[in-house]
Amino acid sequence: MSSKNIRQLLTLCFSISFLLTGCSNYKATPIESGKDLSLFVTSDVHYLANSVHDDGKAFQDYCTNSDGRMLYYSDDIINAFGADVQEDKPDILIISGDLTTNGEKQSHLSLADKLKNIEKTSGTKVYVIPGNHDIENPWARGFKGDERYKIDSISAADFSKIYKDFGYGEAISRDSGSLSYLAAPSDDVWLLMLDTCEYRLNKNAGIPVTNGEIKDTTLKWIKKCSKMAKKNNARIITVMHHNLYNHSSKIYYGFTLDNSNEVEKVFRECNLNLVLSGHLHIQDIRHGGEGNERIYDIATESLLMYPIQYGIINYSPLKGFDYNTTQVNVEDWAKKNGIKDSNLTDFMAFSRLFLTDNSYNKAYNAVSQTGLYSEEDAKDMAETISFINVNYIKGTVADVLADVEASNGYKLWLKADGIEAIENLRAYLLSMIPHTENDNNHLHLN
Repeated sequence: MSSKNIRQLLTLCFSISFLLTGCSNYKATPIESGKDLSLFVTSDVHYLANSVHDDGKAFQDYCTNSDGRMLYYSDDIINAFGADVQEDKPDILIISGDLTTNGEKQSHLSLADKLKNIEKTSGTKVYVIPGNHDIENPWARGFKGDERYKIDSISAADFSKIYKDFGYGEAISRDSGSLSYLAAPSDDVWLLMLDTCEYRLNKNAGIPVTNGEIKDTTLKWIKKCSKMAKKNNARIITVMHHNLYNHSSKIYYGFTLDNSNEVEKVFRECNLNLVLSGHLHIQDIRHGGEGNERIYDIATESLLMYPIQYGIINYSPLKGFDYNTTQVNVEDWAKKNGIKDSNLTDFMAFSRLFLTDNSYNKAYNAVSQTGLYSEEDAKDMAETISFINVNYIKGTVADVLADVEASNGYKLWLKADGIEAIENLRAYLLSMIPHTENDNNHLHLN
């Protein structure tokens, strides 16, 4: 074949590729149509690089006063999770935002190195999107001795550059107004990775703004992506940091998309019926609509909190999608690496106790300070709210509800109506009681 004919053939192949993908920067070779697909799903990693702290008092205090996240062991958890990926070798790993604790540049760079190693050692393709903590975060801090000091965060442009090998470099389409992109790791299954964060407001607000939305221009782009997928007979999994539906009757403002009704309408129009989200740090599955009109929103809990859990999706062209959860095997990783820290060698028990104590102490202090309860009753009330909170985060409240409702602490909370000092805690406890028997850790979608 002549060089001229070769050039013509290459041009033809390129043109076909462009028409199929809608974008000329498509690099990855997708998994062939008809093949099964395995995906790991995690969220709210909140990684904090060892280089930004000296393990001193300021850092220790910050870890102790967290919301139950195991910040002190974030490096170990990520390493153990990476070992799970290397062991099971899923086709895809998805991280749906809040990759870092507070957007520290060093944390982003260090995490990107870890993700690069995961891809290299497992063959797994990693795809990420930002969360509200990741970009232009005014809370980015380092820790030295007794002091916390301001350190560099990153811009949106920095984010796409740092994570160019984890979605942005192989995107078949990019939204011009956000860090959203469309990826085609498989001929059958595409990933619609949506940037729902409002980090542009952070500077004026002085905080990492919690709220999220999807702009009108991005919604129009989503419709184009849907048409492209339909033309290529591909199913779309939608991934975003914020929730499509309310996963709590009390905690939803700033967590559910501000324009969720409008977004749901577009998703329904585009047949986007499987959404993966995070942000709330709980394991919960909600849906809107009925029958074939249902849209499922799976909120994956934080990887940094007990039960150190992530999702697994197995896709079969014949059977559809199966979603389940599992725990990071920190103990096995610690054993294989000769680590003697007893907290790591018995990490499930340690992390559960850490979360339990965190919840118990907050509730006990609030109840005892009212002066209305005996020591025994205050302990019972704190124990109840702590017990249900651990199961709420794990997505297993329905499994223990009978024990909760039979407890003295729960009965005391029900009678505490009108006590202003603990009303928020009471409302939170009641919001954790499930109104359905949905299984939050398993889902089959045809």
